[in-house]
Amino acid sequence: MARRLAIFAFGVVAYLAALAVFAYLVAFLGDLPVASGTVDRGTGAPVGAALLVDVALVVLFGLQHSAMARPAFKRWARRRVPEPAERSLFVLLAALALAGLCAFWQPLPGTVWAVPGGWPAALLAALFWAGWLGVLGATFLVDHFDLMGLRQVTLQLRRVPYQPPRFTEAGAYRYVRHPMMLAFLLAFWATPRMSAGHLLLALAMTGYIVTGTLLEERDLLRVFGARYADYRRRVPMLVPRPPAGGRDAGADEPLP
Repeated sequence: MARRLAIFAFGVVAYLAALAVFAYLVAFLGDLPVASGTVDRGTGAPVGAALLVDVALVVLFGLQHSAMARPAFKRWARRRVPEPAERSLFVLLAALALAGLCAFWQPLPGTVWAVPGGWPAALLAALFWAGWLGVLGATFLVDHFDLMGLRQVTLQLRRVPYQPPRFTEAGAYRYVRHPMMLAFLLAFWATPRMSAGHLLLALAMTGYIVTGTLLEERDLLRVFGARYADYRRRVPMLVPRPPAGGRDAGADEPLP
């Protein structure tokens, strides 16, 4: 019982840490006054040094996040940590990597664009918040608590066998294959004032999102085969369009 409680406690800590870092990222990217340092406010280093630090932070985050999402790492982790805690370990380390990126980010001077007040600025601000709501909402379209590792540790505490959530074309997944990544892109790019540092982060994270999504697609094709190939043929990756005809791809297959 003590072991199961420890695994559950670890999962809860990882989940709460991820929620806290998510809120931190919103404040960081939105340059909100509640954050002590943001994408545009912080200890200003020389431009060359700041650029090197920022690029290194994005690369480290991308390497950590992509490497741990690959099936090979999952198999490695399951040999070293209890299987119900494997997802929580990923969630915790991803949260720490993202928190480090925000904490050590060095603002870069210069303004790329600045939209004057009025409805254009209000529209961009609304799109920014819509992006973050879209990220959160997309997690519930799949299974929020499973994605965050909390379902796995709760089931093992109750001695209930784990069954992966089913992969179905529900809600936004009928229009775009990766609505969460689309929402992240919207949040990174929708801003009334785009600084040089914000542009660097938006470009770097866009490159990471596209690369990581392509790697994930490769894994999904290997797991689901023709079913996912049919889904990919009918539904765009990141640019939504009305759903085409076809079957519910992977409706009776578990997620990897």
